[in-house]
Amino acid sequence: MEHSMEKEKERKIKMEEPSKKSVPILPWMRSPIDVSIYEDCPLETLPCLDSRLKVPLQSMGISLLFPVQVAVWQETVGPGSFERDVCINSPTGSGKTLAYALPIVQTLSKRAVRCLRALVVLPTRDLALQVKEVFAAIAPAVGLSVGLAVGQSSIADEIAELIKRPKLEAGICYDPEDISQELQSAVDILVATPGRLMDHINTTKGFTLEHLCYLIRPTINFNDLSTFSPGIVIHNARHYRTGPSYGPDDVFASVIVTHSNVEIVVDETDRLLREAYQAWLPTVLQLTRINHESHVPCVNTFLPSTFGSLKTIRRCGVERGFKDKPYPRLVKMVLSATLTQDPSKLAQLNLHHPLFLTTGESRYKLPEKLESYKLMCESKLKPLYLVALLKSLGGEKCIVFTSSVESTHRLCTLLNFFDDLKIKIKEYSGLQRQSVRSKTLKAFREGEIQVLVSSDAMTRGMDVEGVRNVINYDMPPYIKTYIHRAGRTARAGQTGRCFTLLRKVEVKRFKKQLQKADTNSCPVHTLPSKLIDSHHPLYLSALEKLKDTVESEASRKRKIGFKYSKMGKGK
Repeated sequence: MEHSMEKEKERKIKMEEPSKKSVPILPWMRSPIDVSIYEDCPLETLPCLDSRLKVPLQSMGISLLFPVQVAVWQETVGPGSFERDVCINSPTGSGKTLAYALPIVQTLSKRAVRCLRALVVLPTRDLALQVKEVFAAIAPAVGLSVGLAVGQSSIADEIAELIKRPKLEAGICYDPEDISQELQSAVDILVATPGRLMDHINTTKGFTLEHLCYLIRPTINFNDLSTFSPGIVIHNARHYRTGPSYGPDDVFASVIVTHSNVEIVVDETDRLLREAYQAWLPTVLQLTRINHESHVPCVNTFLPSTFGSLKTIRRCGVERGFKDKPYPRLVKMVLSATLTQDPSKLAQLNLHHPLFLTTGESRYKLPEKLESYKLMCESKLKPLYLVALLKSLGGEKCIVFTSSVESTHRLCTLLNFFDDLKIKIKEYSGLQRQSVRSKTLKAFREGEIQVLVSSDAMTRGMDVEGVRNVINYDMPPYIKTYIHRAGRTARAGQTGRCFTLLRKVEVKRFKKQLQKADTNSCPVHTLPSKLIDSHHPLYLSALEKLKDTVESEASRKRKIGFKYSKMGKGK
């Protein structure tokens, strides 16, 4: 029975996987530049770096840039660089966040007037907070302000942080009907989640997107590309099947450079926020579309009483020598650990004379210092083998990945019933409130928690220092999933290990997965039989406790559902 179920699962996965039929490679992908030709570069010798940025970078423990960071810097800021689109295929943990954050902060450091020039959009608050910390660590050194709009505080509080009224603060009266012309951005860079971004676009007077210069999206889903249009800067494209919608676990991050006023009013409801999550990208692009009527700067610049008349007229083309002109073109950047080569999908990005940088011939790249292992076990004994493995790791910081939020919850509950494990284990999944997830992640970063049991919500983008081990409790369905899970360790040149628990029927498919990443190095990791046997009685006891807990939770949910059902009928 189990074998037939496995066959059916393999059949479904094969149907979902992209066709192996070869597709033509776009001309610009035929002659890539190997990122490995760039060497680590000390900050002291990095060309064009603003001297004010060296101190905050050193405070972050950064004394040199990694090859991918050097490559992006050279092509966007360094000598001889000019406005062109850049595609980079780079492993997880190679430093892609700083790779785009540093050039943007460097470029914006020359700004004369504070306007909203950079917008970073991510799907989760935790990831948004992480990216915001990177910008906030370096931006103030050059006089830039970084804001956050992720729904942690009320929208009124966020507006107070993001928008300022200089006349009102100076005690000068203004015309209420002309309020949008009297408002200014209080931040240069904003990190936001999609729903909250749309909230500000639709309701916040003075929130500005008209003058976009860069659009950067770390970790995008190529399912989303049906909504793309010209003028996108994208970082970390991670999924590649075409389709119309965004998934809740997808990670997008966009950096948008802008300084103007746009105002749309839409009723604020949960339903519209869910719809806004789907539509934020085309909406942003609509508000930042190129003005085809002119290719020269608008003569209507600053008026004495307002910054609202500031205009930016965009040009087309990427002529050498046009960098830093006041009439910019939208620049697109794509950074990914698993970059698609399908022309039909890349064409939707509308890349303009792109430069392709890669870390090698393989599309899928694992961290250089990652060690991969597999553990063979029966399905019913997987929790027991996991406990034995955790015990053997001696409390090292570890992330355990499961295939669903339900599995995450039950596995974490089961592990905590092993009283003698003496390891602090917590759950991290979409079933939890944001405040709980943030608290858990903070404790994990600070070492108060040794093991985090997580769904794939943690696989992309999240960076936790000191994670020595990743364990795939459930085998990843795709090589992309394996890469992003494994990428939580062996980051920034550090060593790390990835263990995958496998049943016999999964071995062949797992081997084929790793071959896609040009690696056959995944030896069997054997646990001492005494270690496994010693935990077997506790395992049986923990299973009984888990059964009681699951039944209790199900009963509680039924009671809550019945209560709300009666309330509905009472109305």
